[in-house]
Amino acid sequence: MCLEEDVMNAEKQTLAVEINTHIATITLNRPESRNALNSAMCEEWVRVTEALAADSDVRVVVIRGAGSVFCAGADLKERQHMSTAEISARRIKGFMAYAAIERLPQPVIAMVHGPALGSGCEIAGASDFILASSAASFRYPEVGWGTVGATQRLPRIVGVRMAKELLFTGRTVAAEEALKLGLVNHVYAPDALEREVYDMAGLIAKANPLTVRLTKRSLDQGIETTREGAMAVEILAIEENLRGTDWKKAIAGFGAGEKA
Repeated sequence: MCLEEDVMNAEKQTLAVEINTHIATITLNRPESRNALNSAMCEEWVRVTEALAADSDVRVVVIRGAGSVFCAGADLKERQHMSTAEISARRIKGFMAYAAIERLPQPVIAMVHGPALGSGCEIAGASDFILASSAASFRYPEVGWGTVGATQRLPRIVGVRMAKELLFTGRTVAAEEALKLGLVNHVYAPDALEREVYDMAGLIAKANPLTVRLTKRSLDQGIETTREGAMAVEILAIEENLRGTDWKKAIAGFGAGEKA
């Protein structure tokens, strides 16, 4: 059984997976619950991303939501009858899910077409970048719900001061403001979003997959260390790339293209 069949035939299908032309699409597949993140989905994120990470044919991953909402956040109905210990365990599962997305060696594009709240913002934020519809919005309601969350990724994206504002107020951020804040990379008309996402994914998929993976790793590791440490990370990546790719052919092809 191929990877896609194995993923698609899982008993719990809170995530739907499709692989086409080196691009894997993961769809949050609980539209009846506005794609709220529950325990089953947390577990699926880990399993699905591990499978995709090991698939050399997958060069780009796209995350999207079924229905009109990208993700309404954590499944609060699931939590109603949980004990304090169970809530803590569920929060850890959520952290594991977000980390699993971040660990994917392939570039990950979040396609946010509608509202993203709480955990939905974390899922999108754990991606490498976000392309959004003009109908998208982002909200971090944790403080208003009497809980703590989203305190690590958000300030790394928008800065500490703006992160404090968004977390303390829980206000809704429309797509255009999200673009100005650097929360999303681009905003498109709703009927153009899907095309733009897959055009970009296709462009990335044409590049050498090892080079792309090494570039992502260098960026992610380098930003968390000193300038000197970051240079060491890049040097190691360059050496691995030289050993693992036909770089001479690539340079020759680039030169020919320039002359044309």
